[in-house]
Amino acid sequence: MSAAATVSTTYLELSQDGGGAHKFYEVIVDGLTVTVRYGRIGAAGQTQTTTFPTAEKARAAAAKKVGEKVRKGYAPAVPGQRAPRAVTRRQVTSAPSTARAVAPVLWRFRTGSSAFGIHVDDEHCWVGNQAGDVYTLDHDGGVRARFSLPDGVKCLVADDFWIYAGCDDGKVYDLSSKLPFAAYDIAADVDIFWLDIHEGVLNVSDRDGRLTVIDHEDEHQWARRSQGEHAWMVRADDRAVYHGHHRGVTAYAPDGGGELWHTPTRGGVLFGWQESDAVYAGTAHRVVQRLSKSTGTIEATYTCDSAVYSCATSPGGRFVFAGDAASSVYCFDRDGTRLWKLGTGGGSALSMQYRDDRLYLVTTDGSLVCIDASESAVTAAQQGTVPVARDVKLAAALPTYVPATAAGAVTTVTQASAGAIVVECVQHHGRLRVHVVSEGYEPSWNVQFPRAIREPGARYVVDALHAASGGFYRVRGDIRRLV
Repeated sequence: MSAAATVSTTYLELSQDGGGAHKFYEVIVDGLTVTVRYGRIGAAGQTQTTTFPTAEKARAAAAKKVGEKVRKGYAPAVPGQRAPRAVTRRQVTSAPSTARAVAPVLWRFRTGSSAFGIHVDDEHCWVGNQAGDVYTLDHDGGVRARFSLPDGVKCLVADDFWIYAGCDDGKVYDLSSKLPFAAYDIAADVDIFWLDIHEGVLNVSDRDGRLTVIDHEDEHQWARRSQGEHAWMVRADDRAVYHGHHRGVTAYAPDGGGELWHTPTRGGVLFGWQESDAVYAGTAHRVVQRLSKSTGTIEATYTCDSAVYSCATSPGGRFVFAGDAASSVYCFDRDGTRLWKLGTGGGSALSMQYRDDRLYLVTTDGSLVCIDASESAVTAAQQGTVPVARDVKLAAALPTYVPATAAGAVTTVTQASAGAIVVECVQHHGRLRVHVVSEGYEPSWNVQFPRAIREPGARYVVDALHAASGGFYRVRGDIRRLV
């Protein structure tokens, strides 16, 4: 019998009317090997390959996987016959600035595609664009690394020193180590608009005005549909999840217990920011509004001259910044007095972050822009004196990292080095979990770990684990398979 005759393929799809699931599941048995591919219909999906000691065990394992999916409503289908579900890409316009002066831009990095994602921490600046590229730069504009993700980046969010990219392929990638991995796989019916992560719990707002909350093990916790659609804002803390949509901002209890308050805003919400006691909503009607986290009361309004695409604050909300649809950036004092308005020198700011007297923007023309927001620099800019903006160039040998999609993509080692930590994939109540083997850790706690590289009984070495308040461990550093 030829080798080709031993190969069998089962392809299933689950597609529901009315905005429900829209995904596929494929199982290929080739002798001792079972390959599973799954994801959104029309996408390449993720692939997992497992080798069994006998062909009989391989076929039995494949039959079990197919049976589980059929019981969940999957049915046989033909690849390519059903069209992929459309992904919403934010449609924005950008007019030239009407400001009389240009902001004091220190440096500008052009990513080559419209960019929404930004995060700035003590060491790095991160930018993610619609081509799926995420770049890390130092604060002087030096490009340090590139992550190449499978689809466009909707946003970048951080949770302590973990950083995540939400992508148009419905996955959220952990970029905290050199091996990015899909930490969360959002349901196919959720068209991601924005994300926030708090203590390992992922909060997703979408096109239809829904809020979906998923725990650290990538398992659905609860969902709500707010009063409005096009939910471009979600922020979370210990007291609530704040959901902004075209009818205002709604706060929900973190455990899904219900709505805490709802406040209509002046125009649909296009962006959100938070400080310890307030959330800020940038709207289509040219304002940023500050809302009390405890009551939802509007405490201040900051008026711009065009629709507000993004906003941010300095620590404690002392200064409030906004970027509008006409390529201008604004600064207000806490009470709402406009202090200045300047042109970005490029496109409109789709997202922004303030840090240490600098304002970082990502724009419609795909640039990461660093602005000197110190009082002296802005005063000089208003008088027509600005520094010559430096155009940042890519390094000739830039390290590029791609997500792990199978166990074979992970570097292997034969023993754990001193100080490293060993974890193991185990079956627990019918699910494949990851627990710590090394001493000094709680062995019953789960480890947030890439699903794509989990295999029963496999052991991995990680650089560090950190305990989260929800009773689980998060990986810090590289992952290597122990063989």
